[in-house]
Amino acid sequence: MGSVPESSAAAGPGSTDDPDAPSAVVVPIAGARAGRSAAPDVLAGASATAAPTSLQVLRSLDSGPRGLLEEQAGERLARCGENTLPAWRPVSWPRRFLRSLRDPFTSVLLCLGLVSAAVASWGTACVTLVLVVVSCLLRSAEEHRADRSTAALRELVATTATVLRRAGPDAAPRARELPVGELVPGDVIRLGPGDLVPADVRLLRASGLTVHQSALTGESVPVAKHPVDTPSSLRSAAGPGAGEGSFARPELCFQGSSVASGSGTAVVTATGAETRFAAAYDGSARRRETSAFDRSVHGISWTLIRFMLLTPPLVLMANAALRGRGLETLPFAVAVAVGLTPEMLPVIVTTALARGASLLARNHGVIVKRLPALHDLGAIDVLCVDKTGTLTQDRPVVESSLGVSGRSDPEALHWAAVNALWTLQLADLPAPDALDEAVLDAAEEREERDEPLSAYEGIAALPFDPVRRLATAVVRRPGRLGFHTLVTKGAVEAVLDRCALDEAERIRLGELAARETAGGLRLIAVARAERPARPRAYSTADERGLTFLGFVTLRDALTPSASDALAALDDRGIVVKVLTGDDPGTVARACRDLGLDPGEVMSAERIDALSDGELAEAADRVTVFARCTPEHKARIVSALRTAGRTTGFLGDGVNDLPAMHGADVGICPRNAVDVARETADVVLAEKDLTAIDHAITAGRHSSGNIATYLRITLSSNLGNVIAMLVAGLMLPFLPMLPAQVLVQNLCFDVAQLAFAFDRPASEVLRWPTVLRPRDFLHFITGFGLLNATADLATFTVLAFALHGSATSGGQEAFHSGWFTENLLTQALVMLLLRTGGRVVGRRVTGGRNAEGRVVGGHGGGPLRVAACGLAVVGLLLPLTPLGGLLGMSALPPLYYLLLATVLALYAYALRAARTRNEQKWNPS
Repeated sequence: MGSVPESSAAAGPGSTDDPDAPSAVVVPIAGARAGRSAAPDVLAGASATAAPTSLQVLRSLDSGPRGLLEEQAGERLARCGENTLPAWRPVSWPRRFLRSLRDPFTSVLLCLGLVSAAVASWGTACVTLVLVVVSCLLRSAEEHRADRSTAALRELVATTATVLRRAGPDAAPRARELPVGELVPGDVIRLGPGDLVPADVRLLRASGLTVHQSALTGESVPVAKHPVDTPSSLRSAAGPGAGEGSFARPELCFQGSSVASGSGTAVVTATGAETRFAAAYDGSARRRETSAFDRSVHGISWTLIRFMLLTPPLVLMANAALRGRGLETLPFAVAVAVGLTPEMLPVIVTTALARGASLLARNHGVIVKRLPALHDLGAIDVLCVDKTGTLTQDRPVVESSLGVSGRSDPEALHWAAVNALWTLQLADLPAPDALDEAVLDAAEEREERDEPLSAYEGIAALPFDPVRRLATAVVRRPGRLGFHTLVTKGAVEAVLDRCALDEAERIRLGELAARETAGGLRLIAVARAERPARPRAYSTADERGLTFLGFVTLRDALTPSASDALAALDDRGIVVKVLTGDDPGTVARACRDLGLDPGEVMSAERIDALSDGELAEAADRVTVFARCTPEHKARIVSALRTAGRTTGFLGDGVNDLPAMHGADVGICPRNAVDVARETADVVLAEKDLTAIDHAITAGRHSSGNIATYLRITLSSNLGNVIAMLVAGLMLPFLPMLPAQVLVQNLCFDVAQLAFAFDRPASEVLRWPTVLRPRDFLHFITGFGLLNATADLATFTVLAFALHGSATSGGQEAFHSGWFTENLLTQALVMLLLRTGGRVVGRRVTGGRNAEGRVVGGHGGGPLRVAACGLAVVGLLLPLTPLGGLLGMSALPPLYYLLLATVLALYAYALRAARTRNEQKWNPS
């Protein structure tokens, strides 16, 4: 039986197995003495002329084809360090806690607490500082949990490598399985199908080796790799642009890639932080831009902070000018400022996000590493994804079998399967590659109609070679004694060159193949020849004079859940954009098969020709971007954000890191490369759009509750503050004592915790939720003035019920009446505004924005309970001994009757205002 020897680097002096040969002419490298990997210096320095040969690389590493001595390896491990990525430095609890104080509202609350303590308002100071501590603890605990989950994922990917080591100079090399962390520059390793490339390596020998580099380049098709030592090949590899095209150099393999088929022997040239893989881990790249959460919450925060900072001096000046009061009103002024502050915002935000993150982790295996990223998920209106592993599986399937005429003909598929089966068995390959597996699966389905593959007898095999780009199997057909059949399949050009065809027929078949390829299909050409049986071994010279049989066309296997997930994302107002390194035709076909209209496909060449402004306009319009490099992906994401989009990016490789950094939310699956998991904000159980849909739903759930809390709290607080300021100027006494304001705020704060556990109306989950300051100010101003009107109406009721008494008893009753009315109106607001009002969001359709729809439904269970509890406290507290201690007294029955009338009118006005607001934003 014939065989094909594995390709190897050109032999020369010192390339024998003599362990002393290479070291006799060692060329030391300065980087090696300093503890760095040496070969990268050689490779980089040679780009101006020619890349170094394998022998030069081995010499520079003080190694040989038989591997390092154990003693040498130990010394290098101590000098160069372990072959591991630079780890994220764990964040200590104190540092994490202090980092939580950077939230604007948390910082303002801290300042207000300190001011309250400075004016001896100890109750206000204590409560405010407790809220600050609770918020920081909640956020720190949830982020710590997410970090622990991510660390557990890192432990799941520990691997080993097959390394040649020698016990002594005269000892034979022995293959050992070692943890990849113990590899050092100069180690000689063996690679086989399914192996992860554990470091940057230079190939010494290879047999049919193909490597998946999608984690580095985004290209889904395996790349052929083989040793190169001829001068012309090395000059070509190291010519202009070699730095950019290093991944395309056939003699180099890089950490982060994996072996698809074949085998090889290689020398390690770089480990740890010196690898190309680790270069993406640069700390400067980890500094993210501000996210949607930062922009929205911070915008609202600083708008309200201006109001809060203005409130105390305004209260002091007004009371001094109109009532002649001095600094004795300072505690009241601080209490009013605290009353305007949504002091529960840090606690509500953190609790809502932490609860959503916890439910995602428990129910769907999704890890949210940065809590604000959950809000950003809810705000996403554009999701950028790669094709491979998201829309398609990382394997092909047979689409059709075409004859010479271009029409359907099963013969080509049948003979391609014969070739795949006997090449696999006779060449002693460990497993079929992806194309052969697809061919065999398709042939299996037709085996009842065709001659079974087992009917053939295998004679010899010439396995696939990346230089020949084809494979040949020699078989004996049933009933054909004295003849052998050569079956060849491979790249179209390579097979056509070996067929007996005239020039016109060769051109016609080439054009036919080009048409199929333009439609997004991959082609395998199939040919065969009959030869007289012979005992002599077959060689590549026999692959001549073949009869062309036809083509087998293949497409990417679609991810089963992708079509439904794309439809679900579209229903949620999310535009999916595909950013891939694949061919435009291939990705366009996959999109069409999934029901996603690819429209105009933009390639990398056109992206390069656009300015940033032009790209922002095009990115908003185009759905598919093909042949993208990592820089192109990052630029597209940046352009989308410039156009006002909130973007998420789903990636799993080193080539996706720049885009993940640039997006509002970086998303990756748990089986992504280490650096991608460390960079991502959200880690999915699988690379599945359905999992993203669950995460987005959870984000909108949390964001909807936060938005509802802000609408209700800010409008209610603004109304109370306006009424309190007016009352303070009209009355000869303070409308409420500082202690009463504090207790009122505490009661409302406790009730507001229900917002974190509310189930928002289904409409909230249908559209992206973005907290926009201008919209919130418009909403809270209108409803705040309505609330202030109800409060001022209560003054009239109190004046009538108490006959305008300004005595001590009358003041206590006034304080009691307003305290009760405030809590009852806040309970009404919690119920009525929760069930309606505009969702602050937008839907993206055809590149246009449409404002969010109006929330409908009924009040949630937790909110109903909290509102009822708030009302009970408002009615009963003035009647208890605690009410007496706070300076409140019982009220006459007439007050409650008149208050009921005011509340009924207020409820009616709230409903009318809500309906008008709904019609304004949803006129249809």
